[in-house]
Amino acid sequence: MNQVCVAKFGGTSVANYQAMCNCAKIVTNNPNTKLVVLSASAGVTNLLVELASGTLDQASIEQRMEKLSAIENSILNDLGRPAAITEEIEKLLHEIRDLANHAIQEHDDALTDRIVSFGEIMSTKLFTEVLNSLGYKAKWFDVRKVMRTDSVFGKAAPIIEVIGNCAKEQIAPLLDDYIVVTQGFIGSNAIGQTTTLGRGGSDYSAALLGEAIPGCAAIEIWTDVPGIYTTDPRLVPEAHAIPEITFSEAAEMATFGAKVLHPATIFPAVRKNIPVFVGSSKEPEKGGTWVRKETNSKPTFRAVALRKNQILLTLQSPNMIGACGFLA
Repeated sequence: MNQVCVAKFGGTSVANYQAMCNCAKIVTNNPNTKLVVLSASAGVTNLLVELASGTLDQASIEQRMEKLSAIENSILNDLGRPAAITEEIEKLLHEIRDLANHAIQEHDDALTDRIVSFGEIMSTKLFTEVLNSLGYKAKWFDVRKVMRTDSVFGKAAPIIEVIGNCAKEQIAPLLDDYIVVTQGFIGSNAIGQTTTLGRGGSDYSAALLGEAIPGCAAIEIWTDVPGIYTTDPRLVPEAHAIPEITFSEAAEMATFGAKVLHPATIFPAVRKNIPVFVGSSKEPEKGGTWVRKETNSKPTFRAVALRKNQILLTLQSPNMIGACGFLA
Protein backbone atom coordinates (compact mmCIF):
# COMPACT_ATOMS: atom_id res chain seq x y z
CA MET A 1 0.00 0.00 0.00
CA ASN A 2 1.36 3.43 -1.01
CA GLN A 3 1.15 6.45 1.22
CA VAL A 4 -2.52 7.12 1.93
CA CYS A 5 -4.35 10.42 1.72
CA VAL A 6 -7.50 10.91 3.81
CA ALA A 7 -10.02 13.30 2.26
CA LYS A 8 -12.86 14.82 4.26
CA PHE A 9 -15.80 16.62 2.64
CA GLY A 10 -18.20 18.89 4.51
CA GLY A 11 -21.96 19.21 4.20
CA THR A 12 -22.04 21.76 1.36
CA SER A 13 -19.56 19.59 -0.58
CA VAL A 14 -22.05 16.69 -0.58
CA ALA A 15 -25.25 18.74 -0.65
CA ASN A 16 -26.56 17.22 -3.89
CA TYR A 17 -25.66 14.88 -6.72
CA GLN A 18 -23.60 17.40 -8.70
CA ALA A 19 -21.66 18.39 -5.59
CA MET A 20 -20.96 14.71 -4.90
CA CYS A 21 -19.71 14.29 -8.49
CA ASN A 22 -17.31 17.21 -7.92
CA CYS A 23 -16.02 15.45 -4.80
CA ALA A 24 -15.70 12.16 -6.69
CA LYS A 25 -13.49 13.92 -9.27
CA ILE A 26 -11.26 15.32 -6.51
CA VAL A 27 -10.96 11.88 -4.92
CA THR A 28 -10.18 10.00 -8.12
CA ASN A 29 -7.73 12.62 -9.43
CA ASN A 30 -5.36 11.62 -6.61
CA PRO A 31 -4.58 7.88 -6.69
CA ASN A 32 -3.39 8.07 -3.07
CA THR A 33 -6.80 9.20 -1.82
CA LYS A 34 -8.05 5.89 -0.46
CA LEU A 35 -10.12 6.92 2.56
CA VAL A 36 -12.99 9.41 2.28
CA VAL A 37 -14.75 10.87 5.32
CA LEU A 38 -18.08 12.67 4.85
CA SER A 39 -20.39 14.94 6.78
CA ALA A 40 -24.15 14.77 6.31
CA SER A 41 -25.53 16.62 3.28
CA ALA A 42 -26.14 20.32 3.94
CA GLY A 43 -29.29 20.94 5.99
CA VAL A 44 -29.72 17.32 7.07
CA THR A 45 -28.15 17.50 10.53
CA ASN A 46 -30.31 20.49 11.54
CA LEU A 47 -33.45 18.57 10.54
CA LEU A 48 -32.30 15.49 12.46
CA VAL A 49 -31.57 17.55 15.58
CA GLU A 50 -35.11 18.91 15.44
CA LEU A 51 -36.53 15.43 14.93
CA ALA A 52 -34.52 14.19 17.92
CA SER A 53 -35.62 16.99 20.22
CA GLY A 54 -38.77 15.26 21.44
CA THR A 55 -40.66 18.57 21.26
CA LEU A 56 -42.34 18.17 17.86
CA ASP A 57 -45.94 17.11 17.33
CA GLN A 58 -46.88 14.58 14.64
CA ALA A 59 -47.51 17.20 11.97
CA SER A 60 -44.14 18.87 12.64
CA ILE A 61 -42.35 15.51 12.45
CA GLU A 62 -43.94 14.83 9.06
CA GLN A 63 -42.97 18.30 7.87
CA ARG A 64 -39.30 17.72 8.78
CA MET A 65 -39.40 14.23 7.29
CA GLU A 66 -40.67 15.64 3.98
CA LYS A 67 -37.73 18.08 3.84
CA LEU A 68 -35.27 15.33 4.77
CA SER A 69 -36.70 12.92 2.21
CA ALA A 70 -36.52 15.62 -0.48
CA ILE A 71 -32.77 16.07 0.06
CA GLU A 72 -32.01 12.35 -0.07
CA ASN A 73 -34.44 11.58 -2.91
CA SER A 74 -33.02 14.39 -5.05
CA ILE A 75 -29.65 12.59 -5.02
CA LEU A 76 -31.32 9.23 -5.59
CA ASN A 77 -33.26 10.60 -8.57
CA ASP A 78 -30.09 11.93 -10.20
CA LEU A 79 -28.48 8.55 -9.62
CA GLY A 80 -31.35 6.91 -11.50
CA ARG A 81 -32.82 5.38 -8.33
CA PRO A 82 -30.86 2.08 -8.34
CA ALA A 83 -33.01 -0.50 -6.55
CA ALA A 84 -30.57 -1.56 -3.81
CA ILE A 85 -29.51 1.90 -2.60
CA THR A 86 -33.07 3.27 -2.96
CA GLU A 87 -34.33 0.52 -0.68
CA GLU A 88 -31.56 1.23 1.85
CA ILE A 89 -32.29 4.96 2.00
CA GLU A 90 -36.04 4.36 2.30
CA LYS A 91 -35.43 1.98 5.22
CA LEU A 92 -33.22 4.55 6.95
CA LEU A 93 -35.82 7.30 6.50
CA HIS A 94 -38.49 4.98 7.91
CA GLU A 95 -36.28 4.27 10.93
CA ILE A 96 -35.67 7.98 11.50
CA ARG A 97 -39.44 8.61 11.55
CA ASP A 98 -39.96 5.80 14.08
CA LEU A 99 -37.19 7.09 16.35
CA ALA A 100 -38.49 10.67 16.13
CA ASN A 101 -41.90 9.45 17.30
CA HIS A 102 -40.20 7.52 20.08
CA ALA A 103 -38.34 10.69 21.14
CA ILE A 104 -41.69 12.33 21.94
CA GLN A 105 -42.36 9.61 24.52
CA GLU A 106 -38.87 9.13 25.92
CA HIS A 107 -36.12 11.58 25.00
CA ASP A 108 -32.48 11.23 26.04
CA ASP A 109 -29.03 12.17 24.74
CA ALA A 110 -28.26 8.64 23.55
CA LEU A 111 -31.34 8.66 21.33
CA THR A 112 -30.40 12.10 19.98
CA ASP A 113 -26.96 10.84 18.92
CA ARG A 114 -28.52 7.81 17.29
CA ILE A 115 -30.96 9.92 15.27
CA VAL A 116 -28.40 12.56 14.30
CA SER A 117 -25.97 9.88 13.05
CA PHE A 118 -28.29 8.99 10.16
CA GLY A 119 -27.16 12.07 8.22
CA GLU A 120 -23.62 10.76 7.78
CA ILE A 121 -24.83 7.20 7.20
CA MET A 122 -27.07 8.31 4.30
CA SER A 123 -24.54 10.68 2.69
CA THR A 124 -21.81 8.01 2.73
CA LYS A 125 -24.07 5.34 1.26
CA LEU A 126 -25.09 7.69 -1.54
CA PHE A 127 -21.52 8.84 -2.23
CA THR A 128 -20.33 5.24 -2.39
CA GLU A 129 -23.00 4.64 -5.02
CA VAL A 130 -21.85 7.73 -6.93
CA LEU A 131 -18.25 6.45 -7.06
CA ASN A 132 -19.32 2.97 -8.11
CA SER A 133 -21.65 4.36 -10.79
CA LEU A 134 -18.68 6.25 -12.25
CA GLY A 135 -16.71 3.03 -12.53
CA TYR A 136 -14.54 3.17 -9.41
CA LYS A 137 -14.26 0.48 -6.76
CA ALA A 138 -15.69 2.05 -3.62
CA LYS A 139 -16.68 0.36 -0.37
CA TRP A 140 -18.94 1.73 2.34
CA PHE A 141 -17.59 1.29 5.87
CA ASP A 142 -19.36 1.88 9.18
CA VAL A 143 -16.93 4.06 11.15
CA ARG A 144 -18.58 3.01 14.41
CA LYS A 145 -16.63 -0.25 14.14
CA VAL A 146 -13.38 1.65 14.75
CA MET A 147 -14.24 5.11 16.14
CA ARG A 148 -14.48 4.03 19.76
CA THR A 149 -15.39 6.73 22.26
CA ASP A 150 -16.54 7.20 25.82
CA SER A 151 -20.27 7.54 26.61
CA VAL A 152 -20.58 11.33 26.84
CA PHE A 153 -23.35 11.62 24.27
CA GLY A 154 -23.23 14.80 22.20
CA LYS A 155 -19.53 15.39 22.82
CA ALA A 156 -17.86 12.01 23.12
CA ALA A 157 -14.09 11.73 23.59
CA PRO A 158 -12.25 9.29 21.31
CA ILE A 159 -10.21 6.43 22.79
CA ILE A 160 -7.07 6.82 20.69
CA GLU A 161 -5.39 3.47 21.29
CA VAL A 162 -8.53 1.45 20.51
CA ILE A 163 -9.18 3.49 17.35
CA GLY A 164 -5.63 2.85 16.19
CA ASN A 165 -5.83 -0.90 16.70
CA CYS A 166 -9.28 -1.21 15.09
CA ALA A 167 -8.35 0.94 12.09
CA LYS A 168 -5.24 -1.13 11.39
CA GLU A 169 -7.27 -4.34 11.56
CA GLN A 170 -10.44 -3.30 9.73
CA ILE A 171 -9.76 -0.32 7.45
CA ALA A 172 -6.11 -0.60 6.40
CA PRO A 173 -6.55 -4.03 4.66
CA LEU A 174 -9.29 -2.56 2.43
CA LEU A 175 -7.24 0.36 1.10
CA ASP A 176 -5.25 -1.65 -1.46
CA ASP A 177 -8.39 -2.62 -3.35
CA TYR A 178 -11.01 0.06 -2.63
CA ILE A 179 -11.72 3.70 -2.07
CA VAL A 180 -13.21 3.37 1.41
CA VAL A 181 -16.06 5.78 2.20
CA THR A 182 -16.92 6.34 5.86
CA GLN A 183 -18.57 8.80 8.24
CA GLY A 184 -17.27 11.76 10.15
CA PHE A 185 -18.73 13.05 13.41
CA ILE A 186 -20.04 9.70 14.72
CA GLY A 187 -18.60 6.84 16.77
CA SER A 188 -19.68 4.25 19.31
CA ASN A 189 -19.05 3.42 22.94
CA ALA A 190 -17.87 0.11 24.39
CA ILE A 191 -21.35 -1.44 24.25
CA GLY A 192 -22.08 -0.35 20.69
CA GLN A 193 -24.28 2.70 21.32
CA THR A 194 -23.89 5.45 18.72
CA THR A 195 -22.10 8.60 19.92
CA THR A 196 -21.20 11.92 18.30
CA LEU A 197 -18.00 13.94 18.64
CA GLY A 198 -19.55 17.41 18.85
CA ARG A 199 -18.71 20.58 16.93
CA GLY A 200 -16.06 20.07 14.25
CA GLY A 201 -16.51 16.34 14.66
CA SER A 202 -16.14 15.39 11.00
CA ASP A 203 -12.79 17.16 10.65
CA TYR A 204 -11.69 15.55 13.91
CA SER A 205 -12.78 12.12 12.67
CA ALA A 206 -10.69 12.51 9.51
CA ALA A 207 -7.63 13.48 11.52
CA LEU A 208 -8.10 10.61 13.98
CA LEU A 209 -8.37 8.12 11.13
CA GLY A 210 -5.34 9.63 9.43
CA GLU A 211 -3.40 9.21 12.65
CA ALA A 212 -4.58 5.61 13.02
CA ILE A 213 -3.81 4.35 9.51
CA PRO A 214 -0.18 3.39 8.78
CA GLY A 215 1.48 5.52 6.13
CA CYS A 216 -0.93 8.45 6.07
CA ALA A 217 0.80 11.18 4.05
CA ALA A 218 -1.86 13.92 4.19
CA ILE A 219 -5.27 14.83 5.55
CA GLU A 220 -7.35 16.94 3.18
CA ILE A 221 -10.25 19.05 4.47
CA TRP A 222 -12.48 20.02 1.54
CA THR A 223 -14.96 22.76 2.34
CA ASP A 224 -16.60 25.70 0.54
CA VAL A 225 -13.63 28.11 0.69
CA PRO A 226 -10.23 27.70 -1.01
CA GLY A 227 -8.06 27.61 2.08
CA ILE A 228 -7.44 29.62 5.22
CA TYR A 229 -7.60 33.34 4.54
CA THR A 230 -5.55 36.23 5.89
CA THR A 231 -8.81 37.48 7.37
CA ASP A 232 -12.56 37.10 6.75
CA PRO A 233 -13.02 37.79 2.99
CA ARG A 234 -16.67 38.69 3.59
CA LEU A 235 -15.46 41.69 5.56
CA VAL A 236 -12.21 42.49 3.74
CA PRO A 237 -12.34 42.02 -0.06
CA GLU A 238 -8.52 42.15 -0.26
CA ALA A 239 -8.15 39.06 1.92
CA HIS A 240 -6.47 36.11 0.21
CA ALA A 241 -5.70 32.46 0.89
CA ILE A 242 -2.52 31.66 2.81
CA PRO A 243 -0.37 29.08 0.96
CA GLU A 244 1.06 27.57 4.14
CA ILE A 245 0.71 27.98 7.89
CA THR A 246 2.01 26.19 10.97
CA PHE A 247 -0.07 23.94 13.21
CA SER A 248 0.24 26.38 16.10
CA GLU A 249 -0.79 29.36 13.96
CA ALA A 250 -3.83 27.51 12.62
CA ALA A 251 -4.89 26.50 16.12
CA GLU A 252 -4.52 30.06 17.37
CA MET A 253 -6.53 31.43 14.44
CA ALA A 254 -9.32 28.93 15.05
CA THR A 255 -9.37 29.70 18.76
CA PHE A 256 -9.71 33.41 18.06
CA GLY A 257 -12.50 33.29 15.53
CA ALA A 258 -11.42 31.75 12.21
CA LYS A 259 -14.09 29.24 11.17
CA VAL A 260 -12.27 27.11 8.59
CA LEU A 261 -10.44 24.60 10.77
CA HIS A 262 -11.56 23.45 14.21
CA PRO A 263 -8.71 23.47 16.77
CA ALA A 264 -9.28 19.84 17.79
CA THR A 265 -8.81 18.74 14.18
CA ILE A 266 -5.09 19.29 14.15
CA PHE A 267 -4.25 17.50 17.42
CA PRO A 268 -3.98 14.03 15.83
CA ALA A 269 -2.11 15.54 12.87
CA VAL A 270 0.38 17.18 15.23
CA ARG A 271 0.93 13.93 17.10
CA LYS A 272 1.90 12.13 13.88
CA ASN A 273 3.24 15.22 12.04
CA ILE A 274 0.77 14.71 9.16
CA PRO A 275 0.29 17.76 6.88
CA VAL A 276 -3.29 19.05 6.62
CA PHE A 277 -4.62 20.64 3.42
CA VAL A 278 -7.65 22.95 3.35
CA GLY A 279 -9.29 23.58 -0.03
CA SER A 280 -12.60 24.21 -1.80
CA SER A 281 -14.47 21.28 -3.32
CA LYS A 282 -16.26 23.78 -5.56
CA GLU A 283 -13.04 25.34 -6.86
CA PRO A 284 -10.22 22.82 -6.35
CA GLU A 285 -8.21 24.48 -9.12
CA LYS A 286 -7.65 27.47 -6.82
CA GLY A 287 -5.46 25.39 -4.53
CA GLY A 288 -5.63 25.97 -0.79
CA THR A 289 -3.65 26.10 2.43
CA TRP A 290 -1.17 23.53 3.76
CA VAL A 291 -0.92 23.32 7.54
CA ARG A 292 2.41 21.86 8.68
CA LYS A 293 4.65 21.65 11.71
CA GLU A 294 7.05 24.14 10.11
CA THR A 295 6.79 26.43 7.09
CA ASN A 296 9.38 27.93 4.76
CA SER A 297 7.76 31.36 4.87
CA LYS A 298 7.99 33.32 8.13
CA PRO A 299 6.13 36.65 7.72
CA THR A 300 5.88 39.24 10.47
CA PHE A 301 2.22 38.31 10.85
CA ARG A 302 0.25 35.57 9.12
CA ALA A 303 -3.39 36.61 9.48
CA VAL A 304 -5.93 38.65 11.44
CA ALA A 305 -8.78 36.79 13.16
CA LEU A 306 -12.02 38.38 14.27
CA ARG A 307 -13.92 37.36 17.35
CA LYS A 308 -17.30 39.06 17.64
CA ASN A 309 -19.24 40.10 20.74
CA GLN A 310 -16.16 40.27 22.96
CA ILE A 311 -15.52 42.77 25.74
CA LEU A 312 -12.04 43.72 26.97
CA LEU A 313 -12.12 44.86 30.60
CA THR A 314 -9.02 46.54 32.01
CA LEU A 315 -8.82 46.84 35.82
CA GLN A 316 -6.27 49.04 37.60
CA SER A 317 -5.52 49.96 41.20
CA PRO A 318 -3.25 52.91 42.04
CA ASN A 319 -2.09 51.01 45.11
CA MET A 320 -0.84 48.07 43.07
CA ILE A 321 1.23 49.73 40.34
CA GLY A 322 3.39 47.19 38.57
CA ALA A 323 1.74 44.23 40.27
CA CYS A 324 -0.38 41.65 38.52
CA GLY A 325 -2.88 39.06 39.64
CA PHE A 326 -4.19 41.09 42.57
CA LEU A 327 -7.82 40.80 41.44
CA ALA A 328 -7.67 37.10 40.55
